[in-house]
This record gives sequence, C-alpha cells and structure tokens, in this order.
Amino acid sequence: MPFWINILVGLLAFIVAALGGKALLPWLHKIKFGQPIKVDFGPKWHANKQGTPTMGGILFIVGSVVGTAAGYALFRFLGTLDATTIVGDREALRVMSCVIFCILFGVIGFIDDFAKVAKKQNEGLKPMQKIVLQVVAAVLWLAAMYWFGDRSTVIDLSFVKFDISFFYYPLMILVILYLTNAVNLTDGVDGLCGTVTLVAMLIFTLICSKLQMETYTLFTMALAGGCLGFLVWNLHPAKCFMGDTGSMYLGAAVTAVGLATHKHLVLLLVALVYILEALSVMIQVTYFKYTKKKYGEGRRIFKMTPIHHHFEMSGFSEYKIVLTFSLFGLIVGLCGLLLVVFA
Repeated sequence: MPFWINILVGLLAFIVAALGGKALLPWLHKIKFGQPIKVDFGPKWHANKQGTPTMGGILFIVGSVVGTAAGYALFRFLGTLDATTIVGDREALRVMSCVIFCILFGVIGFIDDFAKVAKKQNEGLKPMQKIVLQVVAAVLWLAAMYWFGDRSTVIDLSFVKFDISFFYYPLMILVILYLTNAVNLTDGVDGLCGTVTLVAMLIFTLICSKLQMETYTLFTMALAGGCLGFLVWNLHPAKCFMGDTGSMYLGAAVTAVGLATHKHLVLLLVALVYILEALSVMIQVTYFKYTKKKYGEGRRIFKMTPIHHHFEMSGFSEYKIVLTFSLFGLIVGLCGLLLVVFA
C-alpha cells in the first residue's frame, strides 16, 4: 500500500475530529453533559474541572471509523479492485472486526458516562456490570478473529515462542480486560491518554507496515489522526474530556491491534505506560490493605494513584506529565519496533 494513503487517512481523521468539536462541544454544553468530579479520585484542584463536557471521545471514534473506511475504499479503487469484494479479503474482515470490537467497548463506556451524568456523580456502571459486558465483547471479538482466519495460539515473546493451545483464549480475555481498563485509568490528566495513544498508534503503524499488515495501518493512522484532532480540544486546559466512551474505545484499539500482530512482548512495550498506570493502582491498594491489617492503619507507596497523579502531587504540571509519559511511551515503543525489525 502506498504510504501516502495512510497520510491522507490520518489527515482526514484529524479534520473530522478537530472540526467535529465545533459542533459536538456546544451540543454537549446545551444538554449539560458535564463531567462530575469527585476529588477522592484525583487532586483537589481538579474540582475546578467540574462540568467540563464529557464523551468527547466521540470525535476520534467518528474520525477513525470514517478515515479507515475512506482509506480502504481508496486503496481498493487504486488497486483496480471492486471495493465490494471485501468479503474475500480476510485481513480487511479482521480489521473490520477490530473496529466493531472498539465500538462495542466505546458503547460500554458511553453507557457508563451516561449513567454518571444522569446520576450527577462519578460512578456509573457497577464494576461487575462493566466486566461482564467487556468479557462478552472480548469473546465475540476473539470468535470473529478465529472465524476470519486468525487461529494462532502461540505466545511470541520475541526471544522465545510457545504454543498454549486452547488456554490462549482465556489468557487473552484477561489481557483484554487488563489493558482496556489500564487505558481507562490513564485518562486522568488533560491530554494524557490522547497523546500517549497517538504515540502508540504511530508506532503500531510502523510495526504493522513491517509485518505487511497493510489494512491495519489504515486503522492505526486513522486513530492517530483522530487523537490528534481530539487533542485540539483536550490539551490543558481541556475544553472537553474523552470520557469512558473514548478511553474504552482507545483501550480496545490498543489491545486489538497489539494482539492482531501476535507480537506479545512488543505489545507489552508499546502499552507499557498503560500497564504501569494500572499496576501502580494495584500496588497501592494491595500495600494499603496489607499495612492496615498489620499496623492498624493503611500506608501508601505513592502520593496518589494512578501514578500520573503521584507526579501531579509532586509538582509536575499537566503539560509536563503529558510530555514525560509520552516520551517514555515513544522510547519503549521504539524498542518494540526494533524487536520487529530485527526479528
């Protein structure tokens, strides 16, 4: 595939997301879809963000879907092939299943966001309700990928590979649950999740290109462009938040593309920022419960979790956190790319 098509796809998604904000934000203000802020889940000064429109993730969702569809149609047209022959293109069908999978997670996030706004509080779906819906979506996606020919059950850690047969699927469901919710936890500072995911998608574009997964590059570039367009409205001070609608979509996208490459160590590196964000919460909660049981009072390792709040409480500005985390994501992502290039 000519790389200029990917550039056009990213540009189209950027325009859709950036210009779409001019219509979406006034509408969200009008219907009073503002984010409820509970200071227990973040620094106290985040309270001044109360009422900022949420569900802004719709911008990059629409941008990425439109960009991917337009890019694929152009690719097939230039290849003198009828775009309607998608039924015979298994890679395209797998990419389509990935997009639908992401949309399903976006819908779960939308339900959660809507419940928060309706109740005027920071709690939407109950944890178990969310997990059940996520498991159903994960099972459907894995089944679709299997149906469309992706049947490898090999765990690829670059330096070692091993086939775990049927156990691959339950393990991947756990990976999906962890990573998608880890991306959700990363969305706590203006511009952070969008910028980190922009970097991850650009890295995945290069990885998929190297692996000759050309159709996937359309989606990764479209989402990168969509994230960039969304950041027009989300960089500090944010004019809108992506909400769970957006963060769940991004989590599904990072996970789906990463698992589709079947380069599991590479996925771990590209997604390391998200993984560490979620791990910081797990460490904090575990240590707090342990010390409370042993000493009668809970103690903390970090000032606040997820870990971006620890940096914030330590005096880092939101811009500095975004820059630091994104640069770290770029470095470890490039390490993952090198594993693919020199494999």
